[in-house]
Amino acid sequence: MSSLLPLDEAQQRLIALASRLPAETLSVHEALGRYLASDLIAKREQPAADMSAMDGYAIRFEDRSGPWTLIGECAAGSPPCRALQAGETARIFTGALLPEGADTVVMQENVAADGTTIHLTAEPSPAKGRHVRHKGGDFQQGSTGLHAGSLLNAAALGEAVIAGYGELSVGLHPKVAVVSTGDELVAPGSATLPHQIPASNDVMLSAMLSGLTAETRNLSRIPDNMDILCQSLESAKDCDIIVTIGGASVGDHDLVGPAFERLGAEIDFYKIAMKPGKPVMAGTLGQTVILALPGNPASAFVAATLFLLPLVRFMAGAKTYLPAYQSAPTSEALPANGPRAQFLRARVDQSGITPFNSQDSAKLSVLAASNALLYRPAGAGAADVGEMVAYIGI
Repeated sequence: MSSLLPLDEAQQRLIALASRLPAETLSVHEALGRYLASDLIAKREQPAADMSAMDGYAIRFEDRSGPWTLIGECAAGSPPCRALQAGETARIFTGALLPEGADTVVMQENVAADGTTIHLTAEPSPAKGRHVRHKGGDFQQGSTGLHAGSLLNAAALGEAVIAGYGELSVGLHPKVAVVSTGDELVAPGSATLPHQIPASNDVMLSAMLSGLTAETRNLSRIPDNMDILCQSLESAKDCDIIVTIGGASVGDHDLVGPAFERLGAEIDFYKIAMKPGKPVMAGTLGQTVILALPGNPASAFVAATLFLLPLVRFMAGAKTYLPAYQSAPTSEALPANGPRAQFLRARVDQSGITPFNSQDSAKLSVLAASNALLYRPAGAGAADVGEMVAYIGI
């Protein structure tokens, strides 16, 4: 086992093979799922002025006992009504600017109107500034709202717009070629003979890459033929990443490594101290990063989670690109682990995390029933029921 590369070192070496892709400018309507190329500096402050957080009446706190004389109405999207004098109030709606002199809002449920005279019917909040959103209370102009490398999800895009942006500088999404190899593979939905299997891995990996790539080019069901494989790999050299599935071991029909070498690739590492997914290979083919994954579905899925997705996120500009680990109590005792990091397909819920009895890496039914990969570090000791263990949500 000493020749196997530790998982964390392999991840670091893979990322070291890659470079961040250049930035491009996109409309906020097109930037969902991208990563910010530079810090988001607020162009305006929010709110731009004191405004009401409630439907009610704007008052001066010193006049909090009332009654008040109604002098106007303040609506959202309109300039404020005239300044309040002693004993005056203005009807105000959520999001409307407070008139000058006002510093507190009384809820409409706490007052009664008699013509233009407004009476208090319930004790207002004794706190000055109640139901007021203060100028700059969300953020100040010039403040940093989001840092470079932040994922632009729905909330982040909303913040960008409210901070004054209509366009954003974001990292390019990489182009990824997914190459599945093997004489046994047939097209999804096709009738199969006993020696054949539907090509599921490239569909699975393409789904994992959904939304992360500028292009996912599927070169599916490449036969175990050196010339055809080399032609397929050569045709993908314009992509930023080539990921192969299957054929990465050292059997007579495992041609991926020799094919890359024939094309002049530089192999950085091969075989990782992890289970499943030991026969992972990485290197470069010209300017393209190459990643060879094993063909068993669970092995391919785990290796893609730990290597392919982080590589894509890194190249796209993500500040945080490695999988996020969470923790949960194990619902069953776990034996001590061996010298390879292990990722057990498991189910996690509010009561804890339970690994499946079968961890056969060929069983897609187990993978499909899982929502977590329970992580057992290399050399981890036995874990009792209830002990906290790490996992990656899937």
